[in-house]
Amino acid sequence: MHTPLLSQASALLQQGVDQGVSLVSILISLILAVVLIVAWWKIFTKAGKPGWASLIPIYNAIVMLQLIGRPVWWIILFLIPGVNFIIGIIVFLDLAKSFGKGTGFGIGLIL
Repeated sequence: MHTPLLSQASALLQQGVDQGVSLVSILISLILAVVLIVAWWKIFTKAGKPGWASLIPIYNAIVMLQLIGRPVWWIILFLIPGVNFIIGIIVFLDLAKSFGKGTGFGIGLIL
C-alpha cells in the first residue's frame, strides 16, 4: 500500500541520489580537468613554450603542431570528423618522438 507520504519520501530519496551522482561526476570531471591542465602546462614549458598557451583552445593546437614540426594548416584537419581521430594519433606519436620517447610512450599518450 503506497501512501502519498511514502511516495513523496521515495521521490525525495531518488532526487537526492540523482544529485549525489551528479556531484560525484562533477568532482571527477573537475579533478580530471585539473590533471589535464597541469599535464599540458608541463609539456609546453618543457618544450620551451609558455605554459599559458595550453589554456587557449585553438592556439594550443597551433603551438602543439609547431612543437612537433607539422604545418599549421593541419589545424583544419582537426575540424574534419573521422580525419581528426587519425591526425590526433599522428600528433601524439610525433609528440612522443619530439621528446625522445618511443612509440609505446606515444600509445600511452593516446590512451
